Amino acid sequence: MAKARILESLADVTAGHWDALHDGGNPFVAHAFLHGLEAHGCLRARWGWRPQHLTVWEGDELVAAAPAYLKDNSHGEFVFDHAWAHAYAQAGLDYFPKWLCAVPYSPVTGPRLLARTPERRRQLGVLMAGLCERNGLSSAHVNFHTEAEDADFGDDWLARVDVQYHWHNDRGWRDFDDFLAAFDHKHRKNIRQERAKVERAGITFRVVDGTQVEANDLAAMHGFYLQTFAEYGNHPAITLEFLQHLALTMPRSLVIVLAMRDDRPIAGALCLRGGDTLYGRYWGASEMAPGLHFETCYYQGIDYCLREGLTRFEPGAQGEHKLARGFLPTFVRSRHWIAHEGFREALGDWCAQEAESVRAYARTLAAHSPYKAQGDGPSSAT
Repeated sequence: MAKARILESLADVTAGHWDALHDGGNPFVAHAFLHGLEAHGCLRARWGWRPQHLTVWEGDELVAAAPAYLKDNSHGEFVFDHAWAHAYAQAGLDYFPKWLCAVPYSPVTGPRLLARTPERRRQLGVLMAGLCERNGLSSAHVNFHTEAEDADFGDDWLARVDVQYHWHNDRGWRDFDDFLAAFDHKHRKNIRQERAKVERAGITFRVVDGTQVEANDLAAMHGFYLQTFAEYGNHPAITLEFLQHLALTMPRSLVIVLAMRDDRPIAGALCLRGGDTLYGRYWGASEMAPGLHFETCYYQGIDYCLREGLTRFEPGAQGEHKLARGFLPTFVRSRHWIAHEGFREALGDWCAQEAESVRAYARTLAAHSPYKAQGDGPSSAT
């Protein structure tokens, strides 16, 4: 008989058990990635992250799991529910703690209900709601799940959508010039000018994965990350030890783009590589030059995908400026179970109105595609 168990650390389950539940195509749900966050100082209770991973066992066999956390705030989630928390507070109710199924600090679409069968995935959704009720939690949330997993949630789970900007090579582009040929004249000229400015500034690039990366590369990349967070007044959570852990345990997944001047790194972008997708996560620079951000974060990533045969590039959340550089609007999803029936009904109406607005926004964005003709570039929002 199957038995549910909450794990307060992924150290309590072997990587073999956990990773047998997914196909390995998304690095963010790998045991090495999620456990690395816990083991190397990236998740702390005082920051609002307490691991509460949901697992289902048949004897000694793990048959289903969901990476999950008890949250005392909404920090590091990228699905914004501050208005919901405010409404609860105005009603004299506690919104926190809540239960979140997600990958910390990672607005990246991927599997969240890890199981071999649809029945087990649906079981995880039912268990999440039941655990919230029994423990007096306000809500359960599943952020950035796959479109296929939508069918695994019951009607009592509210649906939200948002828009990110993704690059898709579904036209078989062979190299960057082939990719640029799909643009209209204005946007193609702009990209070429941006790239030329970086080249004239004497900046070159090194792209390394975890099998090639050196200790100094990791230290430089972490320094760029810290500087970016300091400039925006945000609290950095990713540690150098975590990057070192990724290089050791997931060497083919870790990809770092380093901008070089006179053999010295002046900027960098940290990415992870999945089965067919490159995921951009962090960037920073010790000095700036015209076009450096776009080259480091976008054009070098596209070049990498074209060389390596990857068909998708997700450069991170937000940023309408990505549209002009070939990243088209794509929907991302989340699901939410609300314990309070009155709030569940009211938020259901709110989510429906939000979805209508987001879809209208995506249609407007798609109409401003930089490609020569509508539908001539990658797939737009779906």
